[in-house]
Amino acid sequence: MAAPRIDVWVDPICPFCYVALERAAWLRERYAAEIEWHPFDLHPEYPPEGIPRDVLRARLPGADEYTRRMFEENGLPSAGLPEWIPNSRNAQRVALAAGERRGELIQRMAEAFWARGRDIGDDGVLVEEGAAAGLDEETVRGVIAGDAHLDTLLRETEQVLEHGATGVPAWVVDDRALVPGAQPHEFFERVLARLGHA
Repeated sequence: MAAPRIDVWVDPICPFCYVALERAAWLRERYAAEIEWHPFDLHPEYPPEGIPRDVLRARLPGADEYTRRMFEENGLPSAGLPEWIPNSRNAQRVALAAGERRGELIQRMAEAFWARGRDIGDDGVLVEEGAAAGLDEETVRGVIAGDAHLDTLLRETEQVLEHGATGVPAWVVDDRALVPGAQPHEFFERVLARLGHA
């Protein structure tokens, strides 16, 4: 049987989506899976300047410790939990500007935010990250200044919601099975076995 094709929707400011980077690497190694990355507009309600982490702490007591432990258990580098959570729309629109390389940029934005402590809501950071990944600086500035690729971001988000997803990461395997969240390796193994992947 052919290697599995797995579509995964993520938002780089979501800690579970950072864990998805580890899961995707494992799926590629274990199953030679073809991974296609998609953006997801997780928090459109966040203002352009973002929100302080204290808002999340009040809403989700204990989440900080859970997140730290989750990163540690999955061997993910962390710069510590950022005290400011940005609106991720510009970061995702910049990733979409990379065309076929958008997956690389989506992953880079998550890694920049969680592993390197960069504010991916900051225009200068987005220009630097985009340029480091090979995008023209003027292209990045142009994306940030307008609404380029916003329609694609919203369409991609709606697409996986129609699959039945209620959050991210959301994985669709062979366009046949939805796997919600940052499930453990064993969960993916069961799903892939059911779909005929050894």
